[in-house]
Amino acid sequence: MKFLRFADLKERGIVKSWPMLRRRIDKHGFPRGRMLGPNTRAWTEEEIEAWLASRPTASKPPPRRKRKNTATETTNAAPV
Repeated sequence: MKFLRFADLKERGIVKSWPMLRRRIDKHGFPRGRMLGPNTRAWTEEEIEAWLASRPTASKPPPRRKRKNTATETTNAAPV
């Protein structure tokens, strides 16, 4: 069993800060982890992988179409 600490979560792109971690625990079902010492919290790799697998995935949005800007065409016209 491999334990992951905050730096490992940050390196994997799961969290960016301690407040973000707290929000994920409180609101998004992120595992609480376990205290290995008075100031050392850790998570098992298995519980992190299970949480990631349970997260919904968004489909890739369709590509944006370029619009022709008609406003610049009329304002850039030569004066009559």
